[in-house]
Amino acid sequence: MLVPLAIAVPVRHARETSAHRAVSIASIAIVNMANVASLVLLIKSLLTGAPATGTPLIFAAMQIWLTNVIVFALWYWELDRGGPSARCREDHREPDFLFPQMTTPAAAPSNWAPHFLDYMYVAFTNATAFSPTDTMPLTGWAKVLMIVQSVASLLTVALVAARAVNILS
Repeated sequence: MLVPLAIAVPVRHARETSAHRAVSIASIAIVNMANVASLVLLIKSLLTGAPATGTPLIFAAMQIWLTNVIVFALWYWELDRGGPSARCREDHREPDFLFPQMTTPAAAPSNWAPHFLDYMYVAFTNATAFSPTDTMPLTGWAKVLMIVQSVASLLTVALVAARAVNILS
């Protein structure tokens, strides 16, 4: 799904059109909904007692969890301060996340700004710890997204992975 968008807009810049941003957000939302649907179907199959072996459940849980991390990294990257193109401009809005480099200026260059890897790290640590670690959400939407990600991760790990480990042969 992201290939056409990557071809159309290979580099994010300050003059990005609102149509490209809308397509980016819609693509992330579609992948997010598909991942949630996969999690729901997997949990439903566990609750209805559908026969399954542990190995496919482990792999399904890993795929859902990893997709969860990537999708929420994309959400954070796309929405923080109005998105990557808005962050390129001097007049971007206040940050939605407080990164350690922002609170300890001596730890980073003076013009430091978060990159996708920073948001991937936030998503990964939120998915593994079920809470923010070193980067704090500052706005309501950031907190809600982190809650949703933590719940999806917790369901994946606690219900699906625990059941899969239980029935490994």
